[in-house]
Amino acid sequence: MASWIIKIALMAMSILIETTEGKKDKVLYCSACRAIVDELNYSISQIDPKKTINVGAFRLKPDGSLTDKKVPLARSETNLSELLDGVCGSMSDYALHVDPDTKIKQYKRFAPRSSDAGDFPDFNNFKFDGPEGSNDLKFACESIVEEFEDDIISLFAKETDHVVDKLCNEVSVPLQYAEWTAGGGFSDEMQPSHRDILNSDV
Repeated sequence: MASWIIKIALMAMSILIETTEGKKDKVLYCSACRAIVDELNYSISQIDPKKTINVGAFRLKPDGSLTDKKVPLARSETNLSELLDGVCGSMSDYALHVDPDTKIKQYKRFAPRSSDAGDFPDFNNFKFDGPEGSNDLKFACESIVEEFEDDIISLFAKETDHVVDKLCNEVSVPLQYAEWTAGGGFSDEMQPSHRDILNSDV
């Protein structure tokens, strides 16, 4: 009798896991993906493009001497890895934004990067739900970085102009809803509950 109870319990847990794993919040994860790209692009832009880093490879010159190989620091694997280590800490600067006209939802950065007046957004369209909201976004960010770190570094190292499309649409978070607009975000009709933060594949 006890063995049957255990088997039934295990089957129920298996069904529950399979059911819930498909319910990943698209708004949350797509916003996190775009935030990663935005934060990395900004950090890269703050580095002097003339700075280089020695990658440890040596080439033999015609005169018999050795020369070390250098690459631009900003998009080097070393620098990109360091930036990725801290990128999810910036998710606390984001909150759920609802477009007043289209009702499109997405997480956007509300914290200005400078004191310039033009850098301040309209806070009326943000929904601040305390630490829980930013923690959810940080979790989504960490999940993406953990699973796709190599892809992220590879894309940024190539300096592609379409990193956000390649990473967020093709590599990590396929946007399966037509309501996701060019500006980003989902409408209320296709908005999943942003509490379904699960460990399914992105």
